[in-house]
Amino acid sequence: MAHATNGTNGGDGLSRFTFQGPNLAWALDLYDAYLADPNAVDAETRAFFANWVPPQETAVTTIERPPAPRTVAAPAVDIQRVLAAAAYAQAIRAHGHREATISPVGPPRDGSVELYAAAHGLREDELAALPASVAGGTVAENSANALEAIERLRAIYCGSVGYEFDHVQVTAERQWLRDAAESGRFGTPLAAQGKRILLERLTEVEAFEKFLHTTYLGAKRFSIEGGDVLVPVLDEIISGAAVGGADEVVIGMAHRGRLNVLTHILGKPYEAIFKEFEHGPRSGTSTSDSSDIGWTGDVKYHLGARRNGGRNRRGQTVEVPVIMAPNPSHLEYVNPIVEGMARASQDDCSGPGEPTQRRGAALAILIHGDAAFPGQGIVAETLNLSGLKAYETSGTIHIIVNNQVGFTTDPDQARSTLYASDLAKGFEIPIVHVNADDPEACLAVARMALAYRNTFQRDFLIDLVGYRRWGHNEGDEPTFTQPQLYTEIAARPTVRALLAAQLEREGVIPAGEGDRLLDQALERLRELKMISDGEPVDDSTAHAHFEGNGLSPSVALLELDEHPTAIPEGALRAYNDALHTFPAGFTLNPKLERQLQRRKGALDRPGGIDWALAESLAFAGILSDGTPIRFTGQDVERGTFSQRH
Repeated sequence: MAHATNGTNGGDGLSRFTFQGPNLAWALDLYDAYLADPNAVDAETRAFFANWVPPQETAVTTIERPPAPRTVAAPAVDIQRVLAAAAYAQAIRAHGHREATISPVGPPRDGSVELYAAAHGLREDELAALPASVAGGTVAENSANALEAIERLRAIYCGSVGYEFDHVQVTAERQWLRDAAESGRFGTPLAAQGKRILLERLTEVEAFEKFLHTTYLGAKRFSIEGGDVLVPVLDEIISGAAVGGADEVVIGMAHRGRLNVLTHILGKPYEAIFKEFEHGPRSGTSTSDSSDIGWTGDVKYHLGARRNGGRNRRGQTVEVPVIMAPNPSHLEYVNPIVEGMARASQDDCSGPGEPTQRRGAALAILIHGDAAFPGQGIVAETLNLSGLKAYETSGTIHIIVNNQVGFTTDPDQARSTLYASDLAKGFEIPIVHVNADDPEACLAVARMALAYRNTFQRDFLIDLVGYRRWGHNEGDEPTFTQPQLYTEIAARPTVRALLAAQLEREGVIPAGEGDRLLDQALERLRELKMISDGEPVDDSTAHAHFEGNGLSPSVALLELDEHPTAIPEGALRAYNDALHTFPAGFTLNPKLERQLQRRKGALDRPGGIDWALAESLAFAGILSDGTPIRFTGQDVERGTFSQRH
């Protein structure tokens, strides 16, 4: 922005004016108008231009007005090129995601003509002659010229990460996001030890899926393969939340990758999952068969669990509990349940009156499918609650595990938008698309998501773009509907194999170490399987606290608790009397008076307790037990047909 300071300097009356970037172009444009017709500008500007010497090829120029006139020189900077270069830089920021390599498979993306200099009437030599400041932002600070700054912008916005921030209307948030992307402060490369730990984690993820695939042929498991990096991403977010002081992390997800998250994030023992494959319903359908251990007879990829503590991926102790909500319903229907669980953890009900929200107390993480996110209305309904006082959870981190195909449908036949994430734009949620085969980029995005959420208490969405290695449920044949895509997937190394090869080239691990680690992990699973085969099936282990996998000291599957609900008649009569006794000076709406008088004597009439009175008595019983009630919604004050007054 141009700025001026007027004053004296040792009594010589000097005035200093500083112009930068496009504002310099504006000053030069105004100067051209003055040269053509001095009366085209106001008197003060004419007086200034009468003694002004235009800058010579500099980005930030300080212009001094000396007491003696100088010969006027023609401007050396092409205003149109400056403006075009600034527009080019902005186009990369806004549309770079269209050319970013965010997908590990599939044909090259179409990109956008705005991402090329020619579309702005510029050549590389012209960019090289312009100052770096025309690009703006932190990229200009260490660039020699506009061309170098533009190349840095392209590396940031057209690499493994695609950023979409322009729909965020709050200026401070948008500037924070742009600086976070361009400064690279969340993308510090891992040290050698960190890279090895990441490889070991991805090896655990892949080995588990490979073992299940070969051991339980044809069994449904909805594998994570192609989106393996989800587990390290969750590690990063949960570890950061724990360090930041969160008391609880609540996760909601559908069935894709759920078994892997249960065992590697929640710490459910491998042996427990083996037992479920061997003794649960082989069909994988949702039934009430009591032989399926784990949680009320439901299938294994609907189960929930709670980790009461654990260790993060760096081996540091993490005390924060992690909960995965059971999801026996369809795909995204768990979303509002998780939001409610997180909000309940944040609400301090220890005092009278409205609860106090402890904004950092709980973090909600929702893991979505790329077909379900735009396809199920419950997603939009849940997002619509995200900014409402009674429902907001201080920001939820959303992760779309994007395998780029629903059951059998390609994206261009399943939605009317470019991205699966576009629904979130209507709620001004920042969106970052990231290549799931670039694990370090994925970890950087995870750190950025948590930092934004903690800074602004708003939602953030990570579009984790990968693929699905097998069919929809491992029994489906994907080449029937996507033959070209699945030919490419079959030939593609896993993200673990890609990282192992990279670390071997860098000298972080010796040659062949990646394969050795995988063989070691598979052998451990075979040993655990042999041990579990020799043990009798014990349904009680379904609800035990686990030490499994060396990942967490205390893990329990979520279960339905049974509590007696009967209330003594005397207590009910006391509640009913209290409900229908009004404070002195209170004037009852006359239309309600007859209705409430009838309820007052309802306990003495057979069948006199209707639904509305039963509800009021139930609330009274809960409150008398010392349990606060949070009751929200459009009908809570009056209730349908006024029964809840």
